[in-house]
Amino acid sequence: MDDLTGFQRDLLYVIAGADQPSGQEVKDEVEKYYNSEINHGRLYPNLDTLVNKELVEKGELDRRTNYYAISDSGYEQIEARREWEQQYID
Repeated sequence: MDDLTGFQRDLLYVIAGADQPSGQEVKDEVEKYYNSEINHGRLYPNLDTLVNKELVEKGELDRRTNYYAISDSGYEQIEARREWEQQYID
């Protein structure tokens, strides 16, 4: 996870916390956190990066809508990140 941007990590956490969200649902959640609009030109290339790194799986809900699901590797990366963070918080 050390090669992800903070934005990509946030996307990964949002996807992990949802049940196969669409890109729009991910966008809505991230916009709440950032308290600003996220444009498609920023969102979808970063989602594609997560898919290409095999941290997220992408599927088709219908002809116009994709869903995203955290992969086993994505969960492992989140767990490793939490362990790393925990050593500095305790």
